[in-house]
Amino acid sequence: MSGFPVLTLLTVLPLIGAAIALMSGKHARGVAILTTGACVVLALFVWTQLPANGSIGLVEVHKWAPSLGIEYHLGVDGLGALMLVLSAIVTLMSVDAAHRVHHQPGLYFGLVLVLESGLFGSFTALNFFHWFLFWELSLIPAFFLIKLWGGTKRGPAATQFFVYTMAGSVALLVAFLAVFVATRSMDFQHLTLLASTGELEQMVTSHLGPVTMWLAVGVLAGFAVKVPMFPFHTWLPAAYAEAPSPVTMLLTGAMSKMGVYGLLRIAVPLFGHQIAQMRTPLLVLAVATVVMGAWAAAAQKDLKRVFAYSSVNHLGYCLLGIFALAVPYSLGDAGQLASQAAALNGVILQMFNHGVTAAALFWFVALLQQRTGGHRGIDDFGGLRKPAPVFAGLMGIALFSSLGLPGLNGFVGEFLIFRGAFSLAWVASTVSILGLLVTAAVILTVIQKVFSGPVPEHCKGFPDLHTGERMALAPVIGLMLLIGLLPQLIVDSVNPTVQNLLAHWRF
Repeated sequence: MSGFPVLTLLTVLPLIGAAIALMSGKHARGVAILTTGACVVLALFVWTQLPANGSIGLVEVHKWAPSLGIEYHLGVDGLGALMLVLSAIVTLMSVDAAHRVHHQPGLYFGLVLVLESGLFGSFTALNFFHWFLFWELSLIPAFFLIKLWGGTKRGPAATQFFVYTMAGSVALLVAFLAVFVATRSMDFQHLTLLASTGELEQMVTSHLGPVTMWLAVGVLAGFAVKVPMFPFHTWLPAAYAEAPSPVTMLLTGAMSKMGVYGLLRIAVPLFGHQIAQMRTPLLVLAVATVVMGAWAAAAQKDLKRVFAYSSVNHLGYCLLGIFALAVPYSLGDAGQLASQAAALNGVILQMFNHGVTAAALFWFVALLQQRTGGHRGIDDFGGLRKPAPVFAGLMGIALFSSLGLPGLNGFVGEFLIFRGAFSLAWVASTVSILGLLVTAAVILTVIQKVFSGPVPEHCKGFPDLHTGERMALAPVIGLMLLIGLLPQLIVDSVNPTVQNLLAHWRF
């Protein structure tokens, strides 16, 4: 272990808060706000301590079960630290939005905090056994949050969510058990080093036969469910629609990023060569995720389902960037390396930006439901800019961020992804432009139907945001503007990690 165990503290703090919240009854939300607020501060501190060369920092290592390749190994680079900050911010937003939980509030907020601990553990663990524990830990509270506090169809939605994610986890577990049998290691850094020289594939082949490609498929399937990637996305609309909106904020803002993170931390570093061999079909699936997600969003009438399919579309851009850069590097081709770096920077920035924006949109849906007795149909509203101009203005900024308007955070990540992907996979990138066009039509339709036209009878007394809500939403909207205008605040810290990752990946 090196220095003060700040990553361990960050992971354990939500669990302590959860234990206190369980015993706090009606005061559980206050405990959760204090805990998540402290986690935001600690995550930002971690962000300031990143090594300048983009390597793994704040490392903690303890022997656990050496004979089984298991050790307590933590560390973060720019990718992991940014996901910690995102998870902390989104969880605080979710707790702030959940001020009408009257049924077992102690259990509700306790589960939210356990979920936050699972997120932190997943983004800091560097040993598969340790990482897998937190990967699964995040699934359990999410299931119960949907099952116990969701809508009328919460039972089937929670079950589908659990079954899909568990199936992906089984695929991951089987693949990594095979890797362990061949290498006697579960350490991500060590396995990445073996993969970068081609030794990992040789060891797997010598012990198990020519199964490396199948192991890569299993790992990809596990993460594809979590992202989710077409056609593994069918659990998402029901889960997002039936979960309470504050829980949906966690699902889309943070949990979906675990899948993309897993691709960047595990799948590409260990199986980059196999992914490069499957590049064309993977690009087809990424394009399908982008385009079909956008078209599906356009066909929805429920606002939560609109934004659910929109999330599939936006995460499809991350998949496009990852699979586009999976091309062998030609020595001396500086342009190709620059394109790969641009695409990877865009993917990481898109993960953060989408997390903040999508969580904010579902927060606004929660506010709409609270003010109208549960209405959330796209045709249930109209003319809300008249009775609630501040609400309309702030939600409009979040919607334009989702649309990708220049000057807001949603634009920067997508621009970098396409900047890199066009020179690496121009056909896939060109077709994916359809997703941008359809998304623009979807978002503008939402703005028109919710904020323009005559005010329905049940919306004439629609209250505008009160002072507390404005103060809670202001930092989130401010963050969208800040990153949109000064993306270098993130990119300058992430780019060394990008260069470091690309230097160790073998396609």
